Amino acid sequence: MSDLYLKLVNTPVGKTAAQSLGLPSPAPLSRLKRVDQPFIEGDVLIGAGAGARAIATLGSIIGASPAGLHHATGIETLADSAQAGNKAKALDVSGEVNGKFSALVFDATGLKNPQELRALYDFFHPTIRKLASNGRVLVIGLDPHTCRKAPQAAAQQALEGFVRAAGKEIGKKGCTANLAWMAPNAENQLDSTVRFFLSARSAYVSGQVVRIGKAEEAKATNPVAPLAGKVALVTGASRGIGAAIAETLARDGATVIGLDIPPALEELQKVTDAIKGKALACDITEEKAPKLIADFIEKETGGVDFVVHNAGITRDKTLGNMPEHFWDMTIAVNLTAEELIDEELAERKLMRDNGRIVCISSISGIAGNFGQTNYSCAKSGVIGYVESMAKHLKNGITINAIAPGFIETQMTAAMPFTIREAGRRMNSLSQGGQPVDVAEAIAWYCNPASAGVNGNVVRVCGQSLIGK
Repeated sequence: MSDLYLKLVNTPVGKTAAQSLGLPSPAPLSRLKRVDQPFIEGDVLIGAGAGARAIATLGSIIGASPAGLHHATGIETLADSAQAGNKAKALDVSGEVNGKFSALVFDATGLKNPQELRALYDFFHPTIRKLASNGRVLVIGLDPHTCRKAPQAAAQQALEGFVRAAGKEIGKKGCTANLAWMAPNAENQLDSTVRFFLSARSAYVSGQVVRIGKAEEAKATNPVAPLAGKVALVTGASRGIGAAIAETLARDGATVIGLDIPPALEELQKVTDAIKGKALACDITEEKAPKLIADFIEKETGGVDFVVHNAGITRDKTLGNMPEHFWDMTIAVNLTAEELIDEELAERKLMRDNGRIVCISSISGIAGNFGQTNYSCAKSGVIGYVESMAKHLKNGITINAIAPGFIETQMTAAMPFTIREAGRRMNSLSQGGQPVDVAEAIAWYCNPASAGVNGNVVRVCGQSLIGK
């Protein structure tokens, strides 16, 4: 459904009216326009605090793009910024800074105590207002759980609060701010995450924290088709977010098996035919469903590289008025079926090495929602499942979750006007997301270079004001 308010406030008359009435004026978000689009263009400023561990790697990643790379200089706390490499030109930030930046990137991995947080201020204070529309802020820190001393853990944990607050300040321009906490010596795992958060693919992802662990360095892939030769199973693929996931994974080179309930087969077939995929009609709550799915995969492709558990339902009622079948069905579809399918694929060794499992949680599973005790319970359970499984998976297989916020789908289009408008505006970007926003985040998880991204729950919600 079209967001008429978004269109109106981006006209001269509408913008003036919104400003005079104190109403939000969301900026249109720039999303990926073509598959060979560079992950970042324009000018990028990179900075680093003392003892930075990732600055050279960041300089190399960004230096591989057509962006004009600059490193901050002129302030003592930012001296290590010069380690960004030969492609980065020095830019004095001690005085007036001219021009606009597509991205501001800061390496905070070396900060050892709260006093050293001053480097954040020294870098962002003179530059944050120079961020262009749809710009990006990305901070790289050290996972606080790996810090041995309390002052260092405090400084690294402080980055989360900084990034979340910064995201709320810059959201009105369509800009985002995110944080990647890496494990010690995991610099070689930064590539896919840096590219994702600096790109148009992450247009509706802001205020998020991702943990990046150590893993084997991935082999180089075709940047236009990084998933070539891979097979993906996408449940609930007949429409909306599921269809967008199937289309996006196919765009990136994967062969997609789309799954949905038998009554949705006609819609499903249209989706899979368009991407040269395969359709499977199946009710995932049936007892024999996991075996049926595994049999189909074994026969058609011999195995699967990605499993995206997108299928989900809502059956809303307040707890005191909820019939038991509403509860049972919601738990079965949104949580239990995922576990049983994964178990069957694992037992039959159909999940290939270096595979990816992606589950769909929800803002409702993080913050709860009125009339959705069943749905919130299930989606919170998904988070627990992902965090636990991440510790036990082997052979390079990872598992992560996406928690969508307000996404423009047929379901949200049917909401009452006031509830729909509240859902759209109650985030830092003051607008709803698109199904492709969820799909792009899943494609990042599935990228072969994302081996160090494991056990994460990333919200695709425009930094919703609801929940953590």
